[in-house]
Amino acid sequence: MIEHFQHLYEMQSKVEGFIYPNELDLQWGVLIVLYPYITGLVAGAFILASLERVFNVKVLKPTYHIALLTALAFLLVATLPLVSHLAQPFRAYEIMITPHSTSAMAIFGFVYLWYLMVVLLLEIWFEYRQDMVKWGNEKKGFMKVIYKILTVGVTDTSPKTNLWDDKIGYFITVVGIPSAFLLHGYVGFIFGSVKANPWWSTVLMPVIFLFSAMVSGIALVLFIYMVVTKLRKKKLDMDCLDAIGKYLFYILIMDFTLEALDQVHRIYVAEESFEILQLMMAGKLYITLIVIQLIIGTMIPLLTLGFFQFYKPAEKFRKFAYFALSIMVLVGIFFMRWNVVIGGQLFSKSFYGFTAFKIGLIGGEGYLMAALWFVIPFCILAVLLWLLPPWKKHDAGAEVSA
Repeated sequence: MIEHFQHLYEMQSKVEGFIYPNELDLQWGVLIVLYPYITGLVAGAFILASLERVFNVKVLKPTYHIALLTALAFLLVATLPLVSHLAQPFRAYEIMITPHSTSAMAIFGFVYLWYLMVVLLLEIWFEYRQDMVKWGNEKKGFMKVIYKILTVGVTDTSPKTNLWDDKIGYFITVVGIPSAFLLHGYVGFIFGSVKANPWWSTVLMPVIFLFSAMVSGIALVLFIYMVVTKLRKKKLDMDCLDAIGKYLFYILIMDFTLEALDQVHRIYVAEESFEILQLMMAGKLYITLIVIQLIIGTMIPLLTLGFFQFYKPAEKFRKFAYFALSIMVLVGIFFMRWNVVIGGQLFSKSFYGFTAFKIGLIGGEGYLMAALWFVIPFCILAVLLWLLPPWKKHDAGAEVSA
């Protein structure tokens, strides 16, 4: 009881102006920030993979399988920050067995399963089936059993069967593109549907979330490709890096334009909430919104990548720039999610005051828990790259063509 009153006293000391009693503590914390951030990485990584498979952008081939495995690794963890945020996480499955047609979260459960079970897992299976058959015949012991299980008994590697694998995989990728849009667009739909919150209530919110997801996913694949290639002590494909940089530049332009349009519309309409939102942007969210999201995460990458479209410096400098810019974009998009989720809860519905957000190091909503859910996908990705190495697949393809 004493600790509760101490907490209330600390929070009240940080309150500015007038707020309602139920606005003292924020209901959504850093785990809810991480949840849309991870789903965005999934959607963006898959979109980059589809550029090579569907739109025949062959220069992106070195990142195709990495992008697919990255999307799968992060999708497996996408819902866990949300589940661990619940007071009774072991009841989370009930949303799937008692669905409601008017619940966006219930519908998302089925979209998530569709995207995981039908799109990603099937596409990766058809893409790797021939290789798993070959690896199952080459390996011994435990690994031989694993590959045999993964092939689910389909061991035909005839040219006709391989052609069907490619056609079915292509069809799944085509279906997966709108599925990726739906997977992450719904997150913006949920926030945009909260009419009582003027920071969230905008029809552009789903589109903004979708384009920022593509930006973050492309940046993540760029980062992982460079790190994995360096760890393998192989040479980076500069044509591939330049192509990823070009697409990242284009998507950044669209993302920045949409967010700017949203802000211009707010300024032009200037509703009764405009003043409190302006004060929040200039005060509570100045560092995370203006400095990190806008300047570090958007303007610097945008200007640098734009410069690279007209003049290409030495390869060594471009490699360093792409690596640094990928990190800056990932940080910027994370704080975009932070500014939406946390920022939308900082101001009072009375429009006359602000509350504060305090996050601890440990606990269910602490930094360590958030870091855990962000690190786990990288661990899963490491296992997937070990189990289904794209470089061995490429080598096998080269041997066959030779």
